[in-house]
Amino acid sequence: MARTINPARVDFVTLRLFCAVAQSGSITKGAEACHLALSAASRRLSDFENAAGSKLLERSAQGIALTPAGHVAVQHAMRLFQGFEQFSSELGDYASGVRGHVRLWANMSALTEFLPMALATFLERHPDIRVEVEEQLSGDIVRALVDGLADVGVFAENTPAYGLEVMPFQTDELVVLCARQHPLARAKRVSFKTCLAYEFVGLNRSSSLLELTSRAAEQAGIPMRLRVQVRSFDAMCHMIAAGLGIGVVPLAACSAQVSVLGLKVLQLSDAWAERRLLMAAQAGGQLSPAAGLLLQHLAASSPSPGHPQRDR
Repeated sequence: MARTINPARVDFVTLRLFCAVAQSGSITKGAEACHLALSAASRRLSDFENAAGSKLLERSAQGIALTPAGHVAVQHAMRLFQGFEQFSSELGDYASGVRGHVRLWANMSALTEFLPMALATFLERHPDIRVEVEEQLSGDIVRALVDGLADVGVFAENTPAYGLEVMPFQTDELVVLCARQHPLARAKRVSFKTCLAYEFVGLNRSSSLLELTSRAAEQAGIPMRLRVQVRSFDAMCHMIAAGLGIGVVPLAACSAQVSVLGLKVLQLSDAWAERRLLMAAQAGGQLSPAAGLLLQHLAASSPSPGHPQRDR
C-alpha cells in the first residue's frame, strides 16, 4: 500500500522554505528568504523529509541539490502555492467589494485579435467582476481547465479537449508574410506547399500554429525549414522584415505591423488557412456565476454562436 503524507505534518511555511532552498541551493539563503533561524529551518526540512518518507535534498559542501523525489515535491509545492495565492486573491476580491473573479486563459491569436474588445464590453457591463487574463499555449489552456487552474479558455481548433464543454468562438484567417524583396512577394495567393521551398520564421515549440504548419508540411511530404523561432507575432514580423524567412500568421493579429514594416501579405489557398478558435469550460455546470456570465458574453460575441457540446 502506498504511503500517504499526513497533512497535519506539513504547513505552508515549510513548503515555502523547501521551495526557497531548492531555488537558491542553500539552506541558509532559504531560511533568510523565509525569515527563519537556520536551526529552525533545518528542523523543518528534516521533519518534511520524514513526513514524506523520502530523501528530498542532497546536502554537500557545494550546497543543496534536489533528489528525484525532491524534484517531484517542488513541482507539487509550487502548484499548492499557486492555488493558495488564487484562493487568497479571490477572497480578497470579495473583501474589497468585487463580487466576482474569473480566470481566463487564451492563446496569442485570441488575445491579440478578438478578446480585447469583448472583454472591454463585458467589464463595462459588469464592473464588479475582475477578469484575470493569462496568455498560454492551446494545450496548456486545456490542461489548466481540466485541473481547475482556469475557469474559461480560448484555444485553437484540433487541440484535444476531452471532457470539456466546447463552443465555437471566432475564425481567423492565416496568411503568409514575406519581405518585399522576397521571391514570393510578386504573388498574391500561394499554396503552403509552394512556400515550403523557402525558410520560415516560426513561433516557439508547442504553439498550436507551429503544430498546424508542421502537420501541413508533413502531409505535403516536404520538411519545413525553420530558420528562426520566436515567442510573439510582433517578433515574427520583425524577423520576416529583416529577410530571415517567411511566416504564417493570423492576418488580423499582424495588420498593424504589416503596414509599419512594409511586409507583403499572401493569401493561402489551403483550406486550413481558415482556422477556428474555440472556447471551453469544465463540463457539468461547475462554473461560478461570474465565469458563466463571461462565457455567455463570449458566445454572444461569436459570429456563429452554438450550443455547448462535450468534446469526446
